[in-house]
Amino acid sequence: MSLHTSARPPPDQVLTDIADYVLTCRANGALARETARLCLIDTLGCGLEALEYPACTKLLGPIVPGTVVPNGARVPGTAFQLDPVQAAFNLGAMIRWLDFNDTWLAAEWGHPSDNLGGILAVADWLAREAVAAGRKPPLMGDVLTAMIKAHEIQGVLALENAFNRVGLDHVVLVKVASTAVVSQLLDLDREQIINALSLAWVDGQSLRTYRHAPNTGSRKSWAAGDATSRAVRLALMARSGEMGYPSVLTAKQWGFYDALFRGQPFRFQRGYGSYVMENVLFKISYPAEFHAQTAVEAAMRLHALLRERGNSAADIRGITIRTHEACLRIIDKQGPLANPADRDHCIQYMVAVPLIHGRLTAADYEDEIAADPRIEALRAKIHCVEDPAFTADYHDPEKRSIANALTVELNDGSTLAEVVIEYPLGHRRRRTEGTPLLEAKFRRNLARRFAQPQQQAILAASASLAELEHMPVHEYVDLYVTTDPS
Repeated sequence: MSLHTSARPPPDQVLTDIADYVLTCRANGALARETARLCLIDTLGCGLEALEYPACTKLLGPIVPGTVVPNGARVPGTAFQLDPVQAAFNLGAMIRWLDFNDTWLAAEWGHPSDNLGGILAVADWLAREAVAAGRKPPLMGDVLTAMIKAHEIQGVLALENAFNRVGLDHVVLVKVASTAVVSQLLDLDREQIINALSLAWVDGQSLRTYRHAPNTGSRKSWAAGDATSRAVRLALMARSGEMGYPSVLTAKQWGFYDALFRGQPFRFQRGYGSYVMENVLFKISYPAEFHAQTAVEAAMRLHALLRERGNSAADIRGITIRTHEACLRIIDKQGPLANPADRDHCIQYMVAVPLIHGRLTAADYEDEIAADPRIEALRAKIHCVEDPAFTADYHDPEKRSIANALTVELNDGSTLAEVVIEYPLGHRRRRTEGTPLLEAKFRRNLARRFAQPQQQAILAASASLAELEHMPVHEYVDLYVTTDPS
């Protein structure tokens, strides 16, 4: 007798919970929506800064050069007008390129604003199609709502489920979250959304190998663009009537749990609401992997202290970094660093540069700066140790700290007082302090790409949540259009 049955089961609860959430949640909390506004401008600003890097821009534009899609989605900071799938890849790659957009840290790590690539591309395309047909276009308020929901889906799934421990990259959660919210923007019904989500889970998932030695490479900078654009493609397929796979997670032997998650079902700490957007971490001062943000901030303080004492990095005998377990697992690296993608995931490198130069910028990961022999000499003197209390506070939902503590020993045998920073500048607990600096970061990034009148128009449209929410999506995106073909 066959052990298999052809009876099609009901959809997995993980799928139905996400579908019901995107269909019913209004995401109208004041804190979540204001944080989403900040997230929008910061994320777009990160994308604009990435346009200064040829390694990023060489991947942008249409698949077939010269293609322009009527009523297509515009790519901010460029002259491209593309189909929504390719536009999502373009914007998603720009957003993530410099590792400077927001972060969520839990059992799994990730960057929920990666989803904006698919959200904005689809909303912009729908807006232009609507105007061409004489219908009302979607508004920026719809974009903010989708952002809150995408953050929540990605973040809640990440709280208790470590995809990294089975070798999978966190962009699987970008694909799932983007699929859910893009499906809603496309006005799919519940069954179609469930079908689309099942397609995202059954899809091939990225391995983390491109984030770790010996294979660290630039794919980590465009992987999220790939994931959010794939989500758009799958949602469009579901809209066309493509079937789904209801037990994609739970099917014995062939489902996601058995095939890719060591037979373990997902665990959930909380239901879906707006918790993740309200508590998301912004990278305000440094384009550094987030587990090192507080270490970089501490290194900057120590650089100033050394100068006050008449010392420099050359006077350092050794450095101990007291840190949390996730930091050790991801960015504690010794030995050669092959490229910028390797360097911006090495805590020793990210501490050495500010101790030497009093800064850490995206350019500091490039080969020209990395060739400075002082960096490698100082890296070799930096040792990381886990503090179990830091690890516990990292996982505590009421704290969510990302603590690092630096102790510097000098060649003369003296030791500087340990500098401890528990919460980075972009943490919710420092939001009042961080918001003006986040807005200043946005202004700097606008100035990289636009003349003063265009900068002012974008700032005026983005400054007020109430006004931004009522602006048609295509009108807002048009503010970012340039005539530059690159």
